[in-house]
Amino acid sequence: SGGDTVLDTINVLNQKNERLGLVQVRLFRPFSVDAFVKALPTTTKSIAVLDRTKEPGALGEPLYLDVVTAVEEGVRKGIAPFKERPLIVGGRYGLGSKEFSPAMVKAVYDNLAESKPKNHFTVGINDDVTGTSLSYDPSFNIEKKGVFRGLFYGLGADGTVGANKNSIKIIGTETDYYAQGYFVYDSKKSGSMTISHLRFGEEPIQSPYLIQKANFIACHNPSFLEKYDMLQHAEEGATFLLTTMHTKDDVWDTLPAEVQEHLIKKKMKFYIIDAISLAEEIGLGTRINMIMQTAFFIISGILPKEKAIEAIKREIKKTYGAKGEKIVQMNYEAVDKALQNIVEVPIPDKVTSKKRIKPPVPEDAPEFVKNVTGKIILGHGDELPVSAIPDDGTWPTGTTQYEKRNIAVHIPVWEPNVCIQCGQCSFVCPHATIRMKAYDPELLKDAPPTFKSADAKGKDLKGLKFTIQVAPEDCTGCGSCVNVCPAYEKDAEGNKTGRKAINMELQEPLREQEVENYNFFLSLPETDPSKINIATVKGSQFVRPLFEYSGCCAGCGETPYIKLMTQLFGDRLYIGNATGCSSIYGGNLPTTPYTKRADGRGPTWSNSLFEDNAEFALGMRFTVDKLKAQALELLDRLADTTLANAKELVEDIKNADQSTQKGIEEQRARVEELKRKLSGDNSPEAKSLMTLADYLVKKSVWAIGGDGWGYDIGYGGVDHVLASGENINIMIMDTEVYSNTGGQMSKATPRGAVAQFAAAGKRTPKKDIDYIMTTYGNVYVAKIAFGANPAQTVKAMLEAEAYDGPSLLVAYSTCIAQGIDMSRGVEEQKKAVACGHWPLFRYNPTLIAEGKNPISIDCKEPSLPYREYAMGEIRFRRLMITNPEAAEVLLKKAEEDAKNRWESLKKRHAMWEIQ
Repeated sequence: SGGDTVLDTINVLNQKNERLGLVQVRLFRPFSVDAFVKALPTTTKSIAVLDRTKEPGALGEPLYLDVVTAVEEGVRKGIAPFKERPLIVGGRYGLGSKEFSPAMVKAVYDNLAESKPKNHFTVGINDDVTGTSLSYDPSFNIEKKGVFRGLFYGLGADGTVGANKNSIKIIGTETDYYAQGYFVYDSKKSGSMTISHLRFGEEPIQSPYLIQKANFIACHNPSFLEKYDMLQHAEEGATFLLTTMHTKDDVWDTLPAEVQEHLIKKKMKFYIIDAISLAEEIGLGTRINMIMQTAFFIISGILPKEKAIEAIKREIKKTYGAKGEKIVQMNYEAVDKALQNIVEVPIPDKVTSKKRIKPPVPEDAPEFVKNVTGKIILGHGDELPVSAIPDDGTWPTGTTQYEKRNIAVHIPVWEPNVCIQCGQCSFVCPHATIRMKAYDPELLKDAPPTFKSADAKGKDLKGLKFTIQVAPEDCTGCGSCVNVCPAYEKDAEGNKTGRKAINMELQEPLREQEVENYNFFLSLPETDPSKINIATVKGSQFVRPLFEYSGCCAGCGETPYIKLMTQLFGDRLYIGNATGCSSIYGGNLPTTPYTKRADGRGPTWSNSLFEDNAEFALGMRFTVDKLKAQALELLDRLADTTLANAKELVEDIKNADQSTQKGIEEQRARVEELKRKLSGDNSPEAKSLMTLADYLVKKSVWAIGGDGWGYDIGYGGVDHVLASGENINIMIMDTEVYSNTGGQMSKATPRGAVAQFAAAGKRTPKKDIDYIMTTYGNVYVAKIAFGANPAQTVKAMLEAEAYDGPSLLVAYSTCIAQGIDMSRGVEEQKKAVACGHWPLFRYNPTLIAEGKNPISIDCKEPSLPYREYAMGEIRFRRLMITNPEAAEVLLKKAEEDAKNRWESLKKRHAMWEIQ
């Protein structure tokens, strides 16, 4: 896989009188000794064999061993073209998706030229532990002149990658140029930096490595300039295109000094365009891709202007045609407006900025975060030495708080005088960036001048102050909070002004003051638990979330459920997480959103495979129960010895009521007292009990994942675990597609919806997994939607956790794959419930023994036409464009599915009423 890079490099080096060659083994098995040996020139003196694998415990990697054997046998047979055996060394490259660059190729040949070359080396990894790595010069560059080399820095979900793929198509078909594209991005669902590497040239491009020096660089998010030194990759005379809300006259002073220095020193050209404001004006939201693509074509001149515009619009029709004419026309308008708003900025002759590129994480971050996590955030993880990585692979939690992505153009601003203090804005926030606290007014004496507060409402909060505060650098600007806010500002006549208790404002002018306000807010003590009822929406939001600032999409419909789970049970929570979106934004490098309280307690989280996560979590349950049983056994053994004077404590621990948070905290205090009494006993039993004592506090064990797991690949496990009767909780976050892999159809996909593998609309109905599981009779089941009925969501989660047996929550989760405005996810959830697609209910088996109806219907009779719900989402609307006849047929069937679902629920409820 590295052959082209080697060939590209030695072609350049051989022009400088080097004598370097390459043999590419294309058929590894069966390995032909004769063919290999005959491919070697007679002048061969030394050979470096590169393997893209690691064989621990072997004498060498597979290809290396074959080459050594082949050369030896070739010499013995007399078929080798040389008389003296060449020196042969082996090495590894490209491990862990490491880049394999021309500089690394040169290092391999330089090593081969040494009198005693290093054998069994690695290249591309800084191995300072075993010392196997070859050092190389990262500045070594063989980029060809006459080739366009562009770097495009975009923000995940802004369309940059898609637009650049279209650019490759356009240039590849409209010109005689050869085209190449590589796209670099991390696993965040959206909102992270993407880098597109594009090459265009008149000769075939055989350079399968990232661009070292670019002649065109575009920055599609101005906040990147504060963190990334992207112009270090610019060659002299390169062009820089920046999207910014600043004008030609004031943009220079907003640039960090390093950026100004590059622009001056490298004699670059500088262009700006306010793509953000244009996209908002047109109605495209954050999708600035067409604006920036148009600017690229106009500035680069790769195509004549008219031809470029014609080609771009043709690709727009192909790409967005199935989403509706309105979207196509908005993108056309984006192209036209881009033409009128490209501005060239004259570059002064000296650096004037006082701003510098900021470190990737704050100065107060822990050393590991600064030295390791920070480098990965910057995209320099490949430079980390082996010694920097923890030996056992463990990674610290709560590190998203240091990332400060600073990607929101607008952030919510709280208006205390309008607020009714309902907590809904905090409840729906996908990234836990809106927090609320009630606290002693005395604490405001140290508050920043712009810190806002109001008198707390509620009899238990009387005499306290109340604040809702936004984390400005962590917010993604999705707007969900504003859309859910029920409190409207009114004028003197009582008319609505259009503003609410929380409103979106430009982030940049507010950033500095709001950072200070948020830091002060975090310094305030957590709200007194005795003054809040966490069984309410408002009460739950006074609890610090232990899942914060994740890499999920802006407006994500899954994360509010996880965040709420950590607010209700986070200090004793065990999560087995199925692979999918939730495992990626929940546990992937470089930062972790699961965090801990001030006392160090927080969720225990682990990721399992798609197909066995329910069983994996059940294993957690069995482990927790077994360790608790061992602790109780040891407690009894020591009751007459070490704990003879603490019999009351022992009995209180064994019989503790842990059904409430208060009861759990009281049990924790007892366990701490137990540890103090055990501390002087060095017996094996006492030491074991010290280790196991924490398991005497109730644990909450959950398996979570998406519908691809719960309905499809892991369904057998879900069924098995729920049928076990064990005290295990399962939550399926139902986006109705495989969201993580790009929106493929699952059994949760409703009839008529278009998805991958269902381009003509799904023909079969949605699997009714909640109804299926109620047929066991002893499984707690609830169908929830936090946006439609937040109180029911809180109640169902608490009931499921309290139920001494298996429980299943099926949670409606809006998703970008559904083709909706993600800022209006709450509205879509309400529509899904109102049309009967997602009837809310709870089935609680404990009520049967009390002679009560176990089914609670938590929504009204459907009143919204199903068509109105469906036509608000592109996944349904798309089929109306491509095949209206089939769409109508499926829509009617889907409408019937929703009606049948509601009628079935009513009949089951009525049946229990009769009993």
